[in-house]
Amino acid sequence: MFNTVLKWTACAITLTAAILTSLQMLEYNRLCFAIGAALYLLWAVRIREWNLIVINGALLCIYAVGLAINS
Repeated sequence: MFNTVLKWTACAITLTAAILTSLQMLEYNRLCFAIGAALYLLWAVRIREWNLIVINGALLCIYAVGLAINS
């Protein structure tokens, strides 16, 4: 049950980030993308899916650097 809630929460936050990007709300979209990637990374670790761990770990690093540089 927890895994289901986790992946759908990550999905909703990532979609929110995409909407914010389309509305040019760049400060908030980066944060939402980072949170979404972190939640997807946690879910990927829980289900032991290595390709998702790699992609979401890399995305989280990219978003974190973007947040650090642009904050």
